[in-house]
Amino acid sequence: MSVRRLLVIEDEPSVLVGVSDRLRSEGYAVDVAEDGEKGLEKALARRYDLIVLDVMLPGMDGFDVVRELRRRDVAAPVLMLTARTQVVDKVVALKLGADDYLTKPFDAMELVARVEALLRRAGGAASDGRDVARFGDVEADFRRARVTRAGEEVHLSAMELRLLRYLTAHPGEVLSRDRLLDEVWGYDSTSYSRTVDQHVASLRAKLEPVASHPRHIVTVHGMGYRFEG
Repeated sequence: MSVRRLLVIEDEPSVLVGVSDRLRSEGYAVDVAEDGEKGLEKALARRYDLIVLDVMLPGMDGFDVVRELRRRDVAAPVLMLTARTQVVDKVVALKLGADDYLTKPFDAMELVARVEALLRRAGGAASDGRDVARFGDVEADFRRARVTRAGEEVHLSAMELRLLRYLTAHPGEVLSRDRLLDEVWGYDSTSYSRTVDQHVASLRAKLEPVASHPRHIVTVHGMGYRFEG
């Protein structure tokens, strides 16, 4: 099996060294960049299996970088690092195409776990569900990784696509956050449950007629979510 190659884009020297050294110790090949422009240049120049991207970068920030990566059809999973705690910043990151986020300060073991889970999920398509799902004015072709709404293409991150596929494969079932974390992300801890909520909010914003009153991805209070086609 070939060695997975990762790109770490981080301007804080101590974090850059700590993250890159830890990932190398786990057996990954790691390239680094200290600002957004250099990071974007490297990400476009070669194929990476995953990108670790800081939000607060000089010049071109992490939001701009992930937006440009997705515009250029770079499909590598993106794990964003942020010192920001406001929910809106995390929602923005996910809407722009990030697959997960980790708030500073973080434990190195958690970073590795997130990286492993993203790589595992990106390594193959979800086995659950049909290749095509249709609901409302949305059509999702999971084999082609293409989603349209009213005929217009909608960009979903790799993790959003995986979550949507899992939801549509289990119509009418109440899916707990723990189950979604285990089946879609590969996590087994409730400490990451906000990750599910943020991805659901992003899917609703992109696919629901009215995100604040969802018709298809419905909240079951105190229990989780239910997909209604």
